[in-house]
Amino acid sequence: MRIATWNVNSIRSRIDRVEAFLQRHEIDVLALQETKAREDQLPLMGLQSLGYEVAAAGYNQWNGVALISRVGLEDVQVGFEEMPQFGDPLASEARAIGAVCGGVRVWSLYVPNGRKVDDPHYAYKLDWLTRLRAAAGGDWLTEDTALVGDWNIAPLDEDVFDMAQFKNSTHVTVPEREAFGSFIEAGYVDVVRPHTPGPQVYTYWDYYRQRFERNRGLRIDFVLGSPSFAARVTGAFIDTDERDPAQGQGSPSDHAPVIVDLT
Repeated sequence: MRIATWNVNSIRSRIDRVEAFLQRHEIDVLALQETKAREDQLPLMGLQSLGYEVAAAGYNQWNGVALISRVGLEDVQVGFEEMPQFGDPLASEARAIGAVCGGVRVWSLYVPNGRKVDDPHYAYKLDWLTRLRAAAGGDWLTEDTALVGDWNIAPLDEDVFDMAQFKNSTHVTVPEREAFGSFIEAGYVDVVRPHTPGPQVYTYWDYYRQRFERNRGLRIDFVLGSPSFAARVTGAFIDTDERDPAQGQGSPSDHAPVIVDLT
């Protein structure tokens, strides 16, 4: 089975690229983030004609997550237990959706950005991660579970093109890295890094000043697997062609898909 995760940065703008990506790599399950669409706005016809089912949660302009599967889509859950809310008035954001696909519980996660260290969104981000960690214990760890998506955290210095530029920024603060590390300490495994080693291996490049062309990026998209899931992984890679403006149809997302193969 082949599972992928991709912050697509608007599925309506990039549905042609999504459909082509699914076919080119023969993806069985695709987790999307930042879909920026309500369920009734999703362009489903092409996906369904290719044999995929879709489960999604989203709004008109912001956030949004989805699961696209051709190996089953069962026990769909929107949001996790005790997932925090944000805003005034408080409201749930479309940042997590899970389902059993081909016997694997896959969670598409769009972790809050945090904005700035002194912003309420940063506190919300840390709370969101703490509550996700609580939900991800227990049964999730004892089953084939994959926590995939845009984590908006660069856990290691080598995951950032220039740490000096980010020393006062979110994504690299100690509390954020500790929050990410708490999943590893609990038993989850970063199943992609062993297959994509080394510095300057990124999944995100800002559109600003040709960041992709100069490979000035961040590694913030991850697949964390439970022990039994991790034991099934035979390979993984990052499809940087999908970030290349010279490749594919239309403009690319600012993220590249991350792909994992299982036995």
